[in-house]
Amino acid sequence: MGLYESNYLRLTTLAGYPPSLTGTATSRVDGDCELRLSVVDRSRYTTDLSLTYLLPAEAGGARPPMAVPDMLVRAYHDARLVEALPAAGSPDRDLQQCWARNMMLNKLLEYCTERGHRFS
Repeated sequence: MGLYESNYLRLTTLAGYPPSLTGTATSRVDGDCELRLSVVDRSRYTTDLSLTYLLPAEAGGARPPMAVPDMLVRAYHDARLVEALPAAGSPDRDLQQCWARNMMLNKLLEYCTERGHRFS
């Protein structure tokens, strides 16, 4: 749970209090890709968010813009925890995969904050 709590603290630094988030927000920082945060679903006790970097298209149209990583995260309001969810259609509950996903989220949130991204 310590990792999920750290994810919550990092997310609130980056975006603010999860229950107050709405719609889609974009953060732009010189020298870095655009970062996008979208509210996907909300219930009384949780908010589901999509967090992704938008990589620009390659010159000449060789590759269209890409969303990488396209992470789905769930914020638990009352517990003040944030969990990285498995990709759609991937019902894995393997502890090692959950740990790796949440470590990646933690590092991504840390990196984005250090780069100067903010949504609030």
